[in-house]
Order: sequence, then C-alpha cells, then structure tokens
Amino acid sequence: MASDFSFNSKVRLNKNTSDNPAQQRSRSLQVMIFMLIVTTLVTMPMFRLAELQLVQGAYNRQRAENNRIRPVSVAATRGQILDRNGKILAANRVSRSVYLWPKERSAKDWQEVAATLSPIVKLPATEIIKKIDVAGYKSALPVRISKDIDVATFVALGEQSNTLRGVEIRVESSRDNPNQQLAAHLLGYVGEATLDELKANPAYPMGMIVGQMGVEKLANPTLEGVWGNRLIEVNAKGEEIQDLGVKEPIPGKPVQLTLDLDMQKTAEKALGDRLGAVVAIDVKTGALLTMASWPTFDPNIFTRKVTQTEWDRLQGPEKPFLNRAVQGYPVGSTFKIVTSVAGIESGKFSPDSTLVSSSSITIGGISFNEHGAGQGVIGFRDALAFSSNTFFYQVGMAAGPEQMSKWASKMGIGGTINLDILGIDGANHGQVPTPAEKKKMYKEDWYVGDTVTMAIGQGLVLCTPLELAVMLSTIANGGSRVQPHLLASQTNTPLTKKIPTGIKPSTLKVIKEGLMDVVKKGTGRGLNDGTIPLSAGKTGTVEMPGHPDNSMYVGFAPADKPEVAIAVIVEGGGFGAVSAAPIAHEVFKTYFQKQGFKPTNKPFK
Repeated sequence: MASDFSFNSKVRLNKNTSDNPAQQRSRSLQVMIFMLIVTTLVTMPMFRLAELQLVQGAYNRQRAENNRIRPVSVAATRGQILDRNGKILAANRVSRSVYLWPKERSAKDWQEVAATLSPIVKLPATEIIKKIDVAGYKSALPVRISKDIDVATFVALGEQSNTLRGVEIRVESSRDNPNQQLAAHLLGYVGEATLDELKANPAYPMGMIVGQMGVEKLANPTLEGVWGNRLIEVNAKGEEIQDLGVKEPIPGKPVQLTLDLDMQKTAEKALGDRLGAVVAIDVKTGALLTMASWPTFDPNIFTRKVTQTEWDRLQGPEKPFLNRAVQGYPVGSTFKIVTSVAGIESGKFSPDSTLVSSSSITIGGISFNEHGAGQGVIGFRDALAFSSNTFFYQVGMAAGPEQMSKWASKMGIGGTINLDILGIDGANHGQVPTPAEKKKMYKEDWYVGDTVTMAIGQGLVLCTPLELAVMLSTIANGGSRVQPHLLASQTNTPLTKKIPTGIKPSTLKVIKEGLMDVVKKGTGRGLNDGTIPLSAGKTGTVEMPGHPDNSMYVGFAPADKPEVAIAVIVEGGGFGAVSAAPIAHEVFKTYFQKQGFKPTNKPFK
C-alpha cells in the first residue's frame, strides 16, 4: 500500500511539472495572493493593538476611568426658616429620589428602561427620556427623574433592581413645612433650578434646589448653602466600591422672620374657609406679624410631582396662589380715616369743626344717602364713631380729590410702600386717583359722584389690606409711615426707616379719639369686652354690586400706647362688625396673651 501511494504521488507530481508555462505563472500568482492575505490578517491586529496602546492609550485609559468613577453631587442642607421667636416655619426631612446615569446605557436601552420605570414612578416615559436628552447620553452626571418617592415606589424599584442598571435611589434632604399650608403665600416653595437658573449660576449642579416663591426665593442666597461632591468607584453592576474623595457641602444659614407663628395660626383659623385676608404689623417698626390669605395651598406638594388634581385646584377660579392681603379692594368706611386727615390738613377744617349730618344730602343735583338716620350736628370724633356718610361727603367735597389722594399716598396707599422687599409674588398697590390720573387710566372725565364716593372709600378707591394696616399705623405711631417687612434682619435699618408724613398732633388726636369711640360705643363695640386692652378701630361694610357686601375692619391696640395694627377683609362677609371685627379681636387676643395681659372681662369706659 505504501509503495502504491508513493508511486501515485510521483505520478501526479510528474504530471504537474509537465504543465505549460502559462499554467505555472497562474499558479504562482495565486500563491502570492494567498500569502498577502495571510500576512495582512496577521499584521493588522498587531498595528491596531499598537495604536490603541501607544497612540490612543491616554484617551482610552480616561474612558475606562470614567466608566468606573462617578462624580456625585452632595446636596447642602437648606437653612431653616424661623418665626420671630425661633419657632420653625420651614425645615428639612429625609427623603428618597430616583436618579439615572445616562452614559451607562445606550439611547435604545433607555427607551426600554423608561417604559419599565414609567408606571413605577408615575412619570410618562417620554418625560423620562426628555430629562436624559437634556443632560446628554454621554453625561457622567446623574439625572434626577423623581423626588420624595413613597414607600410603595421604593419597594417596587427594589423588586426591579436586577433589570434597572443605571438607575439609583439616593437618600436626600427634602424641604418640609411642618405647619403645612400655614403662611404659604409668604414662605413659598422650592423646586429644581430651571435651565435659565442653571445658566445664570454656573456653580449650580444639575438637580440644584432653589426657592421658587416667597421667602424661599427672597432669601435663597442665604438658605441654599453650597453643594459638595463625591468621587466614588463602582463595579460593573454600578455598586459602590470605595470613596475616592469628598468635598463636604456647606449648609445653608437659617433665616428669621418677623412673623409670629401663634398669631398666624390664630388669624388663619379665625378666617377659616372664607375668602379674605388678615394683616397685623408692628406700628413702630413695620415688622409684619401676620399675613393670612384664603384660599391657600400646601408648599409640601412641590417636594414631589404635583398631581393633576392638585394642579387643577391651584389654577382654579378661587386662585389659591393669589395673596389677597396685597390685592386692591374697595374699602368703604375704613377710608374715612384718610378723608379726616385730608379734610383737616387741607386747611378747610379744624379738629373742632362740625357739620350737619342727615339722612341724605344733595350734591350737584344728586342725592347721596346716609347709611342710617342722621346724627345732627357732629364733629370728626362722632362722625368716625358713628360712621356718618353725609358728614364725610361734605368733608370730601370741600377738601377735593387731590387732597384725599395726596394724604392717602403719604399714609401708605397707592404705591408709596416698597413691596419688593417682601418677596410676595403678584403683590399690587391700591389706588386713589386724582381727576388727571382717572383721565389717563380710564379715558374718562371726573364727575362729582367720583369725589363723593371717594370720601367714603368706594368708587375708584382701592386699598390692599397691607396698605390699610400701614395707614392705621401712621395714625397710631404719631404720624410716620412705616415700611412693612418680613425679614427680621431688616428691622430698624435704613431700608425700613419710618417716613414722617407731617400730620399735625391735633389732627392725630381727634382721629384717635374717634377711633376709640368706635370701640367704646360705636360699631366696634364687640372688641370692648375686657379680654384685650382698649383698642381703637373702624368698621367698614362695602357694597359690591351684584354680590354680597364685603366686611372690613382696621384697628390698633392698646389705644393709649399702640403696639400692633390689624386690617381684615372678608369677601361677602356683610357688616364689618359681624365678620371682620371678630377676626381682629382673636388676633389681638393672641398677641396680648403673649404679652401677659390680664383680662378684666369688663368693657372699658
């Protein structure tokens, strides 16, 4: 067998060598091509390996490093917001948030992950993807998609952990308003920095929490602190292996307000679910002690995703975001205080002047009625005590609209107080326009009826409850306009200095006496029960065509040495003595109980 094999082989070889030259050249070419292919296959990987190691080595080492090292922002604890006595109005609590690491998956993979996450975190998959798109799929920084998750969400994510590579649940500090909706319009709420805020503040990390409204926004530079960061090493599963370095965050500083928590609670409870507002200020400094407005909202809902039901309510017809304490209202008889000042300071009347009050009075051929029977011949003191319309019609006509507008402005109505330092969103000034201003604003002429209705606080007159409290403080403190403010650090500073109005002491004296008589024997007798010191004030019942009358009250106490002024409005509340005055009484009571006042339970004489 072996010899046969050898022989046959030789035969084939001999046969090959006998081929013609053309065939031999063809075979040689095939051999050369084959050898070239083999050489290329062997040498190309070697060249590529050399390129990766030598030419692109640093770049790829950096990529490998980035793949296993994560930069993690460390949130700074936000500063607390405190009331004037150090009681907590806004603080922090532990919460959990869901983060995604964009570069750990491809865009296609994130589509699948988003679909899995969506029903768990109750967020549309498109919104999850949008957040990653904004950060970029190559971003080495995490993207927060949900904050302040509940226990059920936390458990559900834990059950899916094996399929959710690149998803992290992180423990954080979340804003907490322990009193829920209390003083919400003043405190405001926080939220993630917008793209514009991030651009304006390059030091802000993604997910930075900033104030979006109220004191949270006004004092944000003090409250926010400085976020730190960590470098952590992770394995292929995204599990932390070790810390590589930490830059500790700097906590935010606390901010103390002039607000009194107990008075605020009393005001909101007394107002209840009636549309309206309550304001109380220190008559000497302008420090804001209370500002309540209904309806309101709970700032805590903004620490998580707001539900559609919650959002619909916030955008509803009752406007819960609207702070009614800084919106203009017709104020009725409470404006007679301004008319009194304008009448006397104009030189047309003296503090001792008297006029005839009657059931009606005709001016310019038009009859204007008293709200009851006339009081006969009375002066300013009795006119305020019994709220005579016909008396003040005559005073207003004699003094003129320019004088009433002038003194309203001097006393804080219509734009003379600085609202910016309060940080209240949507705050407005009132208005007491002159004939020229009416022409400019409404393109209408001035009529005698405009002057008459202005004198009793109706028609074109609009005042905010805050302005009324400032106006009353001007009477109470001896004639200086205070600047209302909310930050305790602003009290008794140049920013909040009092402005003398030039009202004569004799004018202030007769008006104070009239306001004291309102409480002793007039429409404000309900406040004279001995549970608080003798106060001074003025009721107002404001006609609202097509709607129930608004109820108003302004007052200060103690009458002899004033400390605090209050303004109250209850929309649709009817008589001032029925709805608004009792609210003021409760707020006064809380204030003076804290001052150690001993009730007598007997009316003052």
